[in-house]
Order: sequence, then structure tokens, then C-alpha cells
Amino acid sequence: MMNPRYVAAKLLDKMFCSGSYSNIQLNSGLERADLDEKDRRLCTAIYYGVIQRKITLDYILAQYCSRPLRKMDSIIVTILRCGIYQLLFMNSIPDNAAVNESVTLAKQFGKTSASGMINAVLRNFIRSGKKIESKGSEFEKLSIEYSCPISLVESLANDYGNETAKNFLQWSLTEGTTYIRRNPLKCSNEELMNALGKIELKRHSIDEFCYCVDGGDLVNTKAFREGWFHVQDLSSQICCKSLAPTENDLVLDICAAPGGKTFTMAEMMNGKGEIHAFDLHEKRVKLIRDGAERLGLPNITAKTGDASVFNAELPKYTKILCDVPCSGFGVVRHKPEIKYKDLSEFARLPEIQYNIAMNALNYLAVGGEMIYSTCTVRKAENEEVVLRLLENCPQIELCEMPTIMGSKFESMTTLFPSDFDGNDGFFIAKLRKLKL
Repeated sequence: MMNPRYVAAKLLDKMFCSGSYSNIQLNSGLERADLDEKDRRLCTAIYYGVIQRKITLDYILAQYCSRPLRKMDSIIVTILRCGIYQLLFMNSIPDNAAVNESVTLAKQFGKTSASGMINAVLRNFIRSGKKIESKGSEFEKLSIEYSCPISLVESLANDYGNETAKNFLQWSLTEGTTYIRRNPLKCSNEELMNALGKIELKRHSIDEFCYCVDGGDLVNTKAFREGWFHVQDLSSQICCKSLAPTENDLVLDICAAPGGKTFTMAEMMNGKGEIHAFDLHEKRVKLIRDGAERLGLPNITAKTGDASVFNAELPKYTKILCDVPCSGFGVVRHKPEIKYKDLSEFARLPEIQYNIAMNALNYLAVGGEMIYSTCTVRKAENEEVVLRLLENCPQIELCEMPTIMGSKFESMTTLFPSDFDGNDGFFIAKLRKLKL
């Protein structure tokens, strides 16, 4: 049996060096590792915890290490991060165990010469009372406390105020909630409950098809293989319900991969009507086709297509979902590495988003409705893009959202985690075409 801390450290070192997605890296690593369920949970907790708290951990280490972290061997820094994380945030692990296991890790990675330094740093942190004395401006203190780059802290505060920004940062460090959506074309509530057995399901108030799931290996169940459900965050389900497609609609999902919203809309349409789902790359389009086949959804046609380039061969659609590429800051609980990207990397996104939305409007029939959505909370990618559309397109207007879970949404709505039970950050705007 492998050491779960060793697996976590190895995966973390690889992720920080390569910049790959955390969930892909972890899933791949766990598939290859010889770990029982308990050790998989420990490995996962350390892995995601260190990514989530990286700025905090590095701030602490800078005070106890004689050399700058950037000049140290990357695996040594990773071992130290794992050690500090266990000491500070994992109360179930005794201090001595966290220290001793970190020293053992150094030896396992062939860094025996660093084991004394690792032992000294971690024990000095314990002797200090595990205090974090952050200094500087309010934004600097929030950056250290919630492990978020100052630039993103400032951006959130400028958009929504300090209190909302702080609440969002607190939420970003909590454990992500898993939601699934039952496929009514395949099974009933009772059948799904029985099929998933020991996996605990709790029906959500959004509707009878949405469930909150407490643990369990969902994708390896027979129910998943037979298409009885798909995994989808609550915010994405709200997005689909905001568009409210019916079996009488011709629907365009212009940036569809990997297909979760396409599947939900197809089920809402009872497998009838038509959904044309497009994405730029054939590999991603195949994900949509495979998912539609697994779920038994014959009303989905998936093809490759550039969302920013007009295709004269396409018809006019009564409903369009324009879920554009975005910075993804709304889903940092699930992909915590996103928050460490420099905001300059997203400078071009609003223009790309605007061009995709403008092109999508070309396909919208008069009287038809379009949802513009993102999984970010940056106003530059959300309200500002929609306001630009309204300014330059007199033929469209904001239109009324349906009532969902007893709430009446604004025509432009930013969903925060405090709004509902465990949803991710998300933006939805609903537009109607008045004339050609």
C-alpha cells in the first residue's frame, strides 16, 4: 500500500510545475495509486487543501525558512507546504505525526539532507503557537488569510464591496458540493435512490430532478453507466431553467462542451424538439455525443463549429444558450488553481465573449430568447458585456426570468454561494429579440 502523503506531494509538485488542472491531475494520480478509501480521502484532503491555501502556506514558510522558497528544491517546498497545512488546518492529525511524516517524505523523495531543516521549520512553527501575523493593507491581510492574490481581492471588492468580497473568499475555501440531475427519461426517483444504494442523496428544492450527493464514487455506478443521471452544479441547472426550453423549441447551445447544460435542456424538453450543440474541437464535441448516447437523448445533434464565426447554413432558433468561455472564478472551490492566474491573462476575454454573443444573436429568431452566462463573478465579463450588447443592438432587450425556488431573478443576475444551498458563483442574463 502506498503512502497517501507521498502521492499527494508527488501530484502537487507535478501540478505546480506543469500548471495543469488540479482535478485532472488528482483523478489520474488516484487511478494509478494503490490506496484504500481512507487513504484516498487523506490524499485528496491534503492535495486540495495545499492548493487552496498556497499563499497562506508560503507566507508562513517565508518567516521560518532561511532561504527564499523560489531558490529551494520544488519537492522540498511542497513537503513543507503539506506539513504546515496539516499542522494548521487538519485538527484530526496530531502535530508529531504531521512533522514525522513530513521528515519521512523527504527521505522517500531522496532528499534526506533536507530532513533536518524540514523538522526544524515545522517544530518552530508549532512552538510559535501556529500564529499567522499578517501585516499591510486590508487587501493584503485578506490575501494572506484567504490565500487569494491581492489583484483578485481588489477586483472583487471593487465590483461588489468589501463585505461581499470577503464572504466570497471565505466560501472559496470550503468543500465543494456535488450535485446530480436525474434523467426522467430513464428512471424514477425511487429507482435512482435504490440504484445508488449507500450513496446518500438529498433532493434539492430547485425541482424534483436535482439532488445533493454526500460522497461516493458516482461515475463507476451502474446507474451512471446506464444514463440515469449526470453530474451538474446547481448554478448550471438554474441557468438551464432560466432559458426554460420546451419540446416545441429549436435550441442552439453555441459553446456546449462538455455538454452538461445540453443534457439538462434536452431532458427538460422530454427528449423532443431539437438542440444543436457546437464546440470548437472535435474531441470535446465527442464528449457531448457520448453523453447524449449514454443518457438516451435523441434530440441532441453535436457538431464542431466556431462560436465567433457566422454560419449561414444554420437556421433561426427560438432559444439560445450562450455560455461563453470565461475566467472561471466562480468555480474556485472545485478548481482552486484558477485564482492564482494573473488577471492580465483574462484581459482579452470580454472582447471574445462579446463577439461570441453578437454572433449568437444572428441566429436568434424574432421573439426568441437567449441566455448569456458565465461561471465567473467578474463584472468585466458579465454585466459590462451585456450592457455593450444592449447599447449596440437596439433589436434586443432584457427580459423576465422565470421564478425558480420561489425567487424572482433579475434579468441580469450574479449568483453567489450565499444565495442558495452550495451553488457556485455564476452569472445569467436573459435577452429577447424584438425585431430583425
